[in-house]
Amino acid sequence: MDQDRENGTALQPKFDAAGLITGVVTDAATGELLMVAHLDAEALERTIATGEAHFWSRSRGSLWKKGETSGNILRVVELRIDCDQDALWIRATPAGPACHTGARSCFYRRVEDGKLVDER
Repeated sequence: MDQDRENGTALQPKFDAAGLITGVVTDAATGELLMVAHLDAEALERTIATGEAHFWSRSRGSLWKKGETSGNILRVVELRIDCDQDALWIRATPAGPACHTGARSCFYRRVEDGKLVDER
């Protein structure tokens, strides 16, 4: 157990082998789960510096600011890190839908009897 990382006050994110950390985003007002994405060190730095969520796109292989083209920016209200600093919880105020499909949340489908039920 890494006492400093788990009990100290220094931010020491534990990035995975690809240099990423998982970020879970919820609506600060409602608690609704909006999206899950990944951050590299630069995305985390920009998120902290600007107060707006930045991520690393694994599919594009590049840094991206959420809402940069759509205007659906996620304004960070609170940033938390879990006990061993390998996952982030971003509580945010969304300026619009969080999902690129236009849905409020990326989690708009429920799994029922092995099939997907769209709840939009």
